[in-house]
Order: sequence, then C-alpha cells, then structure tokens
Amino acid sequence: MIKITNLSKSFNAKPLFSNLDFTLSPNNRIGLVGRNGSGKSTLFKIILGEEHYDDGNITTPKGYIVGALRQHIHFTKPTVIEECATALSEDEQYNIYKVEKLLFGLGFDADDLNKDPLSFSGGYQIRINLVKLLATEPNLLLLDEPTNYLDIVSMRWLKGFLQKFDGEVILITHDRDFMDSVTTHTMGIHRRGLKIIKGNSPKYYTQLADDEILYEKMRLNQEKKIAELEDFIARNKARASTAAMAQGKMKELEKIERIDKLDSESQLNFNFTYSNTPAKLLFEAKDLGFGYDVNTPLFTNISFALEKGKKIAIIGKNGKGKSTLLNYIAQELSEQQGEIYYHPSTQIAHFGQTNIERLNQDNTIVEEIQSADLKIGFSTVKNIAGTMMFGGEDADKKISVLSGGERSRVMLGKIIATPANLLFLDEPTNHLDMQSIESLCSAIESFEGSTIMVTHSEMLLHRLADQLIIFHKKGAEFFDGNYASFLEKIGWEEEEEFKPKKEASSSQLTRNEIKKLRKELTAQRGKLINPLKKEIEYCEEEIIRLEAKIEEDNRNLILASNKGDMGEIQSLSKSIASDTTQVEQLFEQLELDAEALDNYMLEFAEKIDNL
Repeated sequence: MIKITNLSKSFNAKPLFSNLDFTLSPNNRIGLVGRNGSGKSTLFKIILGEEHYDDGNITTPKGYIVGALRQHIHFTKPTVIEECATALSEDEQYNIYKVEKLLFGLGFDADDLNKDPLSFSGGYQIRINLVKLLATEPNLLLLDEPTNYLDIVSMRWLKGFLQKFDGEVILITHDRDFMDSVTTHTMGIHRRGLKIIKGNSPKYYTQLADDEILYEKMRLNQEKKIAELEDFIARNKARASTAAMAQGKMKELEKIERIDKLDSESQLNFNFTYSNTPAKLLFEAKDLGFGYDVNTPLFTNISFALEKGKKIAIIGKNGKGKSTLLNYIAQELSEQQGEIYYHPSTQIAHFGQTNIERLNQDNTIVEEIQSADLKIGFSTVKNIAGTMMFGGEDADKKISVLSGGERSRVMLGKIIATPANLLFLDEPTNHLDMQSIESLCSAIESFEGSTIMVTHSEMLLHRLADQLIIFHKKGAEFFDGNYASFLEKIGWEEEEEFKPKKEASSSQLTRNEIKKLRKELTAQRGKLINPLKKEIEYCEEEIIRLEAKIEEDNRNLILASNKGDMGEIQSLSKSIASDTTQVEQLFEQLELDAEALDNYMLEFAEKIDNL
C-alpha cells in the first residue's frame, strides 16, 4: 500500500538514515524498533508529510488514509462526546454509538461523556485523541508509543483492537510484549539502514545478531585476503620475473570495496548495588490507608509482608492510587492509617517521578550520581555514568539541559550508586528503549534484595512479579501469587464484555478427547518439522564444511600464486567461486527453513493451546 524507495534523511549534515526501502503490504502490522535517536519518529513524520527528506520517494495510493496518534492536545468542544464526534465524517455525524464504544473500550464511563475533556489527566486526554483517530477509520495507523499513557486494562483493550484491525499498522513502542502480540512483522532502523522480517522482535534481534556475526566474518576474511595480496605484491614487484603478476595483484587490490568495521553501539548494562542484610522480612505493612481527601480514601486496610528476594508489583488503572501507595510505603507522605515496619538493616533506593523532579538542576550528571553516596570514587561514578549511556564529555552536562528520558537515566544511575536491599521503582521503563528495558529486567532479576514496583508492562509483570497489590473493584488488595495466577483466578473485571465466548464444541470435549487430539496434533507437527530440522542441520554442516574448504583453497591459492602455477590458480579460483555461491544459497535455504519451522511451531502451539 505504501512504498518507500531509497529514502535518506540528515540533520546538520549528519546522516540519520539512508537508502531505506520497504513496501507495506495489505494487513501488515509492523513493529518499528531501533535505539532512541535512530529516526523512528522522524520516519513517521516523513510518511505523514510533516518532515522533509533529502532523497528518495514515497508512493501512497489515491484515497489511502494515514492516521497518526497525536501527542499534543487541542480540544474545541465542551464535552468529551462532542469532541470525539468532531472526527466523524459528514455521513456519520449522528453515529454517536461508534464513538461511545471506543471511549468505553479505553476506560471512560457513561458519566465521563459529558465532562470537559480538559478536566481529565494528561493520560486520558491522549486517549481522547486516540478515539478521534480510530473514529476516522484510517487505512494505516501510525502509533508512536501509544502505551505510554495507558493503564493495563486499556492496553489490553487496545491490543485486542489492533489484532482485529482491518488495515495496516506501524507501531513504535518500548513495550516488547505489547508489540509482539499485535504485529505480523518487525522492522528496525539499525546502523542508518532498514531491515524487516516476518515475525516477532526476538526473531528480528536474533537475525540481526547473526547478520552482524556474518558481516564481521566477511570483514575478517577480506582483511586476510588484503594482507595476503599486499604481502604478495611487496615480495614480487621488484623481481622482473614476477613484476607483471604483482601488477595484476595491485589492480585486484584496487578493485576491492573495503568492508568497514562496525562501530560499537552504546548499551545500558548495569547491576544494582546490594547492601547485605540478615533480615528475612525487610518490610511489614498493617492496615494501610490513605487519601488526599480523608472522606474518599484511595486505599484502606492493605496488609502484607515483604520477604527478602521477593518482588511485589502494584497494578491497576490510572488515577487509582498506585504511585501514592508506593510513596506512602516509602514514607514520603504524611502518616494516616496503619503501621509500617522496616527491619533496622533495610536500605532503600527509590526511583519515581518525584525523585526525578528533585534532581539538582545545577549539578552535572557526575555530581548528581556521586551525591547518592559520597564514599564512592570518581572513577566508579564515571563508570556508572557510562553504563547510563553518558560517556566522555556527556557526563559533564548539567541536569538542567537534559531531556525527560536522560533525567530518568540519571536517576537510575543514582540508584545504582546507592547501596540498597529494597528497591522502589515507579514506572521504571518509561523513556527506555527495548534493549535498555531488557537490561533493567536482568538487573532486577539478579538483585539479591527485594523490589516493590509500579508498572503497566505485562512483560515485566509476567517476568518479575512474585506477588501483587491490585487496585480494582473500587479498592486495593494484596494477592499472594504471580500475574499469570491473577489473570487465571481473578482477572480484570472491566474486560468481561470483551472476552470471546468459547465455542461449544471445544468446551464439550472430555479430558481423554483433548489428550487424544493433542497427541494427534503433536504427531502432525512432527511430520512437518522433522524434515525441516534435518534440512537445517544439513545446511549448517555443509556451510561449515564449505567455509573450511574455501579457507584451505585460499591458502593453496596463495602458494600457487607464489609458484606462478597458472593452471592451479585457475582451478582453485573456480572452486572458491563455486563454493562461495553454494554457501550463499545454503544460507538462503537455511533462512527459509528456519522461518517455516518457526511458523509451524507457532501454528501448532496455538492449536494445542485452544484445546
């Protein structure tokens, strides 16, 4: 539907990306990934015609509607329902039900429809913009971080909506779990180029790593060949008998297009500093309650104990009191109801919006990180700044000039510098890209102490949470189980009307019938994937064998060149060319087989899960 050819864009003569090519086919849902600053949002603006590009072409069919989620707020009507109705076409001006359905799906209730849109929080105002976008029924949705302002229930609704959306989607999000659940393809801007694969982000990043390994292998082989040619030329150019041959090698050397060494990319990679404690229970709460208006408390009667090494997640819809509870536990709010007990050895490190706002604007990044613990040395502080992707002179920037995302990384740096056995983390993934979120997850997983976190990321919840505090049913409660257990036993009550009904034939199957069907499906899967596995194994073994043969033939080619044995040179050159072509064909076959294997595994996993 949209075709991009040789698209290039630079800022201040510095290339952002160059020669991008891709075609968006019908019903493609593409997850667009890449490091912060790689040009993802700029590409969106170019597609929308809001940003100029240097070279290339963008082709869009006539009548094709491209819609984008707007982050800026501009409302002209006095009520939510009237504001959203402005997006309806002339023919649909009276189809208010269409707008209502979208509003209810995104967390609004009947009482909200006649309220002033400007009376809502920033997150809900963004949702109003999302409703206006969806009401236009665009052919292509461009969604730039749509989950940033959505709570879990709204995210799950949006996930279901996008899975059924009849059109194309290009999605930028740091939430890998959300992206992989709705997309058919993953596309990345990487090293100023574009790569697209059919499948999810793990498959994309695996392929990217394989490509870079192959690239480096080719570069090293080329370096070796260049060194051999240079050595041959140096040894033979002065002798009359071999000068002509040396001259030929010089021409061959000049024709070689040098493969540049890949630059290493900045990577957030760290561990929290653990402060040893003998405590088995770091923290206990009994009958906690708090409200900014004492007549309408946000939560009451919350009791729980936090064991060393356990991770508790506070979850629920926006505006219900999740961050307030975390701040109350951290004793940053005045005491109202209940008792809080900390073990004397408990040491806290707190990441939250209030802490980020308290960063000293006049400090440099290094000074602000060091303020967390004046005992740590300057070199350690510089290393922490480096792991937060503030290398070299960047570490001397003032806090006042940093973006919101950069300030979040400074706050993470301060937490790393703080010896602690209890982490308080309020939406720690905001402003982080996928690779940085992966590093954060790994750091939390390996932390020996305990963690209490507020998050809307279902990936973090599934991966990290041992226990939950859930804001729902007009209150909050402690749940002694992980997120999967919560979904199975309780679930989000707001989702009931959206849950698909099970087909009668499936629900009427007996356990033995299900067992039999599962066995049959497993056998069918084996018949399809076993030949693919054998072919993949064959391709891998042949590639290894042929590459070893090519390496040996290259050594023999040098010896033949030194001897001036033209017959042997021609024979070996022909053999190397043939084997190289075969290796390339094997790599192509390997990629096709691996993709087919992945597709069969996903297909049968879904069939088995549906029994």
